[in-house]
Amino acid sequence: MDEVRARRVLAAAGLEGGKGSEGHGGAALLALGENAVFAVGDLVVKVGRDAELLERAAREVAVASWLEDAGVPAVRAARPDARLVDGHPVTVWHRLPGAVRPPEPRDLAPLLLRVHALPAPPFPLPPRDLLGGVERWLRLAGDTIDPADAAYLRARRDGFAEAAAALTPHLSRGPIHGDALPRNVHIGPDGPVLVDLETFSSDLREHDLVVLALSRDRYGLDPAAHDAFTEAYGWDVRDWDGCAVLRGAREAASCAWVAQHAPSNPKALAEFRRRVASLRDGDPEVRWYPF
Repeated sequence: MDEVRARRVLAAAGLEGGKGSEGHGGAALLALGENAVFAVGDLVVKVGRDAELLERAAREVAVASWLEDAGVPAVRAARPDARLVDGHPVTVWHRLPGAVRPPEPRDLAPLLLRVHALPAPPFPLPPRDLLGGVERWLRLAGDTIDPADAAYLRARRDGFAEAAAALTPHLSRGPIHGDALPRNVHIGPDGPVLVDLETFSSDLREHDLVVLALSRDRYGLDPAAHDAFTEAYGWDVRDWDGCAVLRGAREAASCAWVAQHAPSNPKALAEFRRRVASLRDGDPEVRWYPF
């Protein structure tokens, strides 16, 4: 899905905004990844990549309502459902006030502690299937990527899925954010707020902590910032025997996620090749670049 397609879906949903305001037709594109995200006046509209994501979009709206009831600072849905418009899930959110500063890893820890203290919600949360999107992302990459690389990632997916299922956790299982990165925190005038709730799951709490450990090793996160996060949370997941397994699963998923952008973006293809090569070479510290 490109921006043109996403704007057509906005128009079909009657959410493109008034003429003469920001962006084309009033909607300003904020992000284009798994979702196209638009600011439309005091609302934010998310357009999902394909119909397969409708259930996830509906669950994200339910999670937002549940977190509101629990008093956890998080983005709030402006409409209580997810709609399928021209084959794409569409959800509508209240727009947050402007950020007062960029988020830092230490801002994430108190939010995760609050989420990790919650009991199960009154609706089912799925397990954190890190690897569930691998096949779809590789399919979207098509013949742009080397079939041998695709086969290699499928084999890693299967191996890490089996290993993850056998892990003994250090923390209790329960609700998790699922993609616990500083970019999913917004620092508004009233403090940190969780955003992007679509990967909320019920699984090992360690999933939420491995993310930043990987960022430290692969994406250039300052070790001091990671230390501040672990100090605020109260535990370093790297001390857990299962850390390498969850890290490996996330690396495989991250490679496949980049692959879906390769057909239209040469930089994505180059980053995909860099990541796969580092996995093949067994080098855990080759720098990866966010995409």
